[in-house]
Amino acid sequence: MGAMRWIYLSPHLDDAVFCAGGLIYEQTQAGLPVEIWTFMSGYPQEADVSPFAELLHTQWGFSSAQETIRLRREEDKQAAAILGAGILHFDFLDCIYRRGTNGEWLYSGVFVPPQPEDAWLPSQIAETISTRLRPDDVLACPLSLGSHVDHTLARQGAELLRRPLYYFIDVPYLFNYPAELEPKSAGLRETVYPVTETGLSRWKEAALAYKSQISTLGEVFNTPEKVQASLQSYWAERGGIRLLQMA
Repeated sequence: MGAMRWIYLSPHLDDAVFCAGGLIYEQTQAGLPVEIWTFMSGYPQEADVSPFAELLHTQWGFSSAQETIRLRREEDKQAAAILGAGILHFDFLDCIYRRGTNGEWLYSGVFVPPQPEDAWLPSQIAETISTRLRPDDVLACPLSLGSHVDHTLARQGAELLRRPLYYFIDVPYLFNYPAELEPKSAGLRETVYPVTETGLSRWKEAALAYKSQISTLGEVFNTPEKVQASLQSYWAERGGIRLLQMA
């Protein structure tokens, strides 16, 4: 894999670790510089919180939007430290906090196509990435299994760079939407990157650092025990983590 910097483009404060934490650990142990760049980690105005966002705050155990972002950033720092990766948090708003120009909330669910008023976001994401890139950086972005709106927008932004990309498979959505894997990976070539048992253990430990999120991640990922079992299952299938590239 060479001595270049690997950058994982993460829509939210957990995605890169859930999807590729074992590989990130193996890379840092091999001496590669690895960074996780998270896009939708900005602080909304406290007054700008939808009923949907308030519901999620309650489920996550937070009392406000400010507390949510602050403590989720802390979870991300802890997870990245377990894996040996650097982090960078950008200030785009999570879809649950975004309004349209008419003041209406754009999203009352997350597994939906981007609204037309979000059409500007991919180009802004691409610009945010490009100003910080070095010529030999390696980029990995979500495949967008599950079609979470922010995963879709992050992938679109990465593809606007017109650079070679690796795609990581969205966990836990791989387990919830397995039928999407084939169409979303059409034209891509899969490579399995081995992860040791130690790497698997660190991956599980890092994933569990996002303790606020686990209760809302679906039937196969909504307890610490299920998180560990799901990651174990994904790892055991190939002995590592799958990345995809243009064939």
